[in-house]
Amino acid sequence: MFYWTPIQCSGWQETRRNFSEAAKTAILNDGNQKFVSIASAWEVAVKNSIGKFRLTDGVQEFYKMVDSNGFLMLPIDRAYIVRVESLSFHHRDPFDRLLVATALYEDLAIVTADEHMPAYGVPCIW
Repeated sequence: MFYWTPIQCSGWQETRRNFSEAAKTAILNDGNQKFVSIASAWEVAVKNSIGKFRLTDGVQEFYKMVDSNGFLMLPIDRAYIVRVESLSFHHRDPFDRLLVATALYEDLAIVTADEHMPAYGVPCIW
């Protein structure tokens, strides 16, 4: 089981050639349960509104990507927030810190190229 970050999700739709073989295999394997956090949808909405993402249909486009790739949406649970509080500051991005806390709590790997994520001890696929 694993989940991925919004940057990787949008990149998957645009071009798969930039993904590692391990990431492509994990994503395309129908035997894997795939998740995306509702926090990622929130991040997409925020970053699209300030011009950091360029999704024509905004968060609706993100939802379509999630649905068309067979991902399940994880809510934000209180336990994830509690876990965020105890994380070291390897990464200052609040969205990414919530993704790390979720992955650690739910025992999930993250599909990401972000070099800060492994410092938390979360399994990363890239």
